[in-house]
Amino acid sequence: MADHEILPPAVDAEALLALSREHHTRTARAWGTREVGGHLVKVYSVQAPGRAVTDQNVATALRIAGGHLELGATRGSLGLAVLIVHAGGDGDYVLIHSWIEGYMSDLTVFSGPADAPDQLRPGRVGLAPCVWEAAVLAHEREAFSRHLLDGDGALADRLAAWQADTLEGGVR
Repeated sequence: MADHEILPPAVDAEALLALSREHHTRTARAWGTREVGGHLVKVYSVQAPGRAVTDQNVATALRIAGGHLELGATRGSLGLAVLIVHAGGDGDYVLIHSWIEGYMSDLTVFSGPADAPDQLRPGRVGLAPCVWEAAVLAHEREAFSRHLLDGDGALADRLAAWQADTLEGGVR
Protein backbone atom coordinates (compact mmCIF):
# COMPACT_ATOMS: atom_id res chain seq x y z
CA MET A 1 0.00 0.00 0.00
CA ALA A 2 1.40 3.42 -0.93
CA ASP A 3 1.97 5.95 1.84
CA HIS A 4 -0.66 8.32 0.50
CA GLU A 5 -3.37 5.65 0.66
CA ILE A 6 -3.34 5.72 4.48
CA LEU A 7 -3.25 9.51 4.79
CA PRO A 8 -6.31 11.67 5.40
CA PRO A 9 -7.92 12.76 2.11
CA ALA A 10 -7.04 16.41 2.79
CA VAL A 11 -3.30 15.66 2.58
CA ASP A 12 -1.95 16.20 -0.94
CA ALA A 13 0.71 13.51 -0.87
CA GLU A 14 1.95 14.10 -4.42
CA ALA A 15 2.39 17.84 -3.85
CA LEU A 16 4.18 17.31 -0.52
CA LEU A 17 6.53 14.71 -2.00
CA ALA A 18 7.24 16.99 -4.97
CA LEU A 19 8.14 19.81 -2.57
CA SER A 20 10.42 17.51 -0.58
CA ARG A 21 12.30 16.50 -3.74
CA GLU A 22 12.88 20.16 -4.67
CA HIS A 23 13.72 21.43 -1.15
CA HIS A 24 17.22 22.89 -1.01
CA THR A 25 19.49 25.16 0.97
CA ARG A 26 19.38 28.91 0.44
CA THR A 27 22.00 31.35 1.64
CA ALA A 28 21.16 33.82 4.40
CA ARG A 29 23.38 36.82 5.03
CA ALA A 30 23.24 39.53 7.69
CA TRP A 31 23.70 43.09 6.37
CA GLY A 32 24.01 44.85 9.72
CA THR A 33 21.64 46.99 11.71
CA ARG A 34 20.34 50.35 10.51
CA GLU A 35 18.07 53.07 11.83
CA VAL A 36 15.12 53.22 9.46
CA GLY A 37 11.69 54.79 9.84
CA GLY A 38 12.26 55.43 13.54
CA HIS A 39 13.25 51.78 14.17
CA LEU A 40 16.41 49.82 14.80
CA VAL A 41 16.33 47.32 11.90
CA LYS A 42 18.37 44.13 11.45
CA VAL A 43 18.79 43.51 7.73
CA TYR A 44 19.10 40.08 6.11
CA SER A 45 19.15 38.66 2.63
CA VAL A 46 18.11 35.21 1.45
CA GLN A 47 19.23 34.02 -1.97
CA ALA A 48 17.90 31.20 -4.12
CA PRO A 49 20.50 29.28 -6.14
CA GLY A 50 21.64 31.39 -9.07
CA ARG A 51 20.20 34.61 -7.59
CA ALA A 52 21.95 37.41 -5.72
CA VAL A 53 20.88 40.26 -3.47
CA THR A 54 22.76 43.45 -4.32
CA ASP A 55 23.42 46.70 -2.49
CA GLN A 56 20.74 48.25 -4.72
CA ASN A 57 18.21 45.59 -3.66
CA VAL A 58 18.96 46.31 -0.01
CA ALA A 59 18.69 50.08 -0.58
CA THR A 60 15.28 49.62 -2.24
CA ALA A 61 14.11 47.40 0.62
CA LEU A 62 15.29 49.94 3.19
CA ARG A 63 13.34 52.67 1.38
CA ILE A 64 10.19 50.51 1.39
CA ALA A 65 10.74 49.61 5.04
CA GLY A 66 11.23 53.25 5.98
CA GLY A 67 7.83 54.22 4.63
CA HIS A 68 6.16 51.29 6.34
CA LEU A 69 7.92 51.65 9.68
CA GLU A 70 7.25 55.38 9.98
CA LEU A 71 3.69 54.38 10.85
CA GLY A 72 4.86 51.85 13.46
CA ALA A 73 3.59 53.81 16.43
CA THR A 74 0.01 53.33 15.16
CA ARG A 75 0.60 49.55 15.29
CA GLY A 76 2.12 49.62 18.79
CA SER A 77 5.70 49.16 17.62
CA LEU A 78 8.49 48.80 20.16
CA GLY A 79 11.00 50.28 17.69
CA LEU A 80 12.75 47.03 16.68
CA ALA A 81 12.38 45.32 13.31
CA VAL A 82 13.85 42.73 10.98
CA LEU A 83 14.04 43.27 7.23
CA ILE A 84 14.49 40.31 4.86
CA VAL A 85 15.36 40.87 1.20
CA HIS A 86 14.74 37.57 -0.63
CA ALA A 87 15.89 36.91 -4.17
CA GLY A 88 13.62 33.93 -4.62
CA GLY A 89 13.30 31.35 -7.31
CA ASP A 90 9.98 32.79 -8.48
CA GLY A 91 10.48 36.52 -7.81
CA ASP A 92 11.67 39.01 -5.23
CA TYR A 93 10.31 39.53 -1.73
CA VAL A 94 10.78 42.08 1.04
CA LEU A 95 9.55 41.18 4.52
CA ILE A 96 9.26 43.74 7.29
CA HIS A 97 8.79 42.18 10.71
CA SER A 98 8.52 44.41 13.78
CA TRP A 99 7.97 43.69 17.43
CA ILE A 100 4.87 45.34 18.85
CA GLU A 101 3.13 45.63 22.20
CA GLY A 102 1.86 42.62 24.10
CA TYR A 103 4.58 40.17 22.94
CA MET A 104 3.19 40.34 19.42
CA SER A 105 4.69 41.13 16.04
CA ASP A 106 3.65 42.82 12.84
CA LEU A 107 4.57 41.38 9.44
CA THR A 108 4.24 42.87 5.98
CA VAL A 109 5.34 41.12 2.79
CA PHE A 110 6.10 42.89 -0.48
CA SER A 111 6.54 40.85 -3.66
CA GLY A 112 7.38 41.40 -7.29
CA PRO A 113 9.02 39.91 -10.35
CA ALA A 114 12.69 38.97 -10.19
CA ASP A 115 15.15 41.82 -10.67
CA ALA A 116 12.42 44.48 -10.88
CA PRO A 117 12.68 46.35 -7.55
CA ASP A 118 10.42 49.17 -8.80
CA GLN A 119 7.61 46.62 -9.13
CA LEU A 120 7.59 45.44 -5.50
CA ARG A 121 4.07 45.77 -4.09
CA PRO A 122 2.32 44.67 -0.89
CA GLY A 123 1.64 40.94 -1.09
CA ARG A 124 -1.83 39.50 -1.21
CA VAL A 125 -3.81 39.18 2.00
CA GLY A 126 -2.70 36.13 3.93
CA LEU A 127 0.74 35.84 2.30
CA ALA A 128 3.18 34.58 4.92
CA PRO A 129 6.90 33.76 4.99
CA CYS A 130 8.22 30.83 2.98
CA VAL A 131 10.26 28.11 4.70
CA TRP A 132 13.57 29.96 4.16
CA GLU A 133 12.27 33.33 5.37
CA ALA A 134 10.65 31.59 8.33
CA ALA A 135 14.08 30.15 9.29
CA VAL A 136 15.44 33.70 9.60
CA LEU A 137 12.39 34.86 11.55
CA ALA A 138 12.64 31.83 13.87
CA HIS A 139 16.24 32.78 14.64
CA GLU A 140 15.16 36.37 15.26
CA ARG A 141 12.35 35.29 17.58
CA GLU A 142 14.90 33.39 19.66
CA ALA A 143 17.37 36.30 19.64
CA PHE A 144 14.65 38.75 20.69
CA SER A 145 13.53 36.50 23.55
CA ARG A 146 17.04 35.56 24.68
CA HIS A 147 18.60 39.02 24.68
CA LEU A 148 15.75 41.46 25.23
CA LEU A 149 12.98 39.66 27.09
CA ASP A 150 15.05 37.21 29.14
CA GLY A 151 18.30 39.19 29.23
CA ASP A 152 19.53 41.19 32.16
CA GLY A 153 21.67 44.26 32.48
CA ALA A 154 21.30 47.63 30.85
CA LEU A 155 18.95 47.86 27.89
CA ALA A 156 21.77 49.26 25.73
CA ASP A 157 23.80 46.09 26.42
CA ARG A 158 20.81 43.87 25.62
CA LEU A 159 20.26 45.73 22.35
CA ALA A 160 23.92 45.34 21.44
CA ALA A 161 23.71 41.59 22.09
CA TRP A 162 20.53 41.34 19.97
CA GLN A 163 22.19 43.22 17.12
CA ALA A 164 25.24 40.94 17.23
CA ASP A 165 23.15 37.74 17.23
CA THR A 166 22.67 37.06 13.51
CA LEU A 167 22.09 34.09 11.24
CA GLU A 168 24.54 33.44 8.39
CA GLY A 169 24.94 30.63 5.89
CA GLY A 170 22.63 27.93 4.67
CA VAL A 171 19.01 27.80 5.76
CA ARG A 172 16.50 25.09 4.97
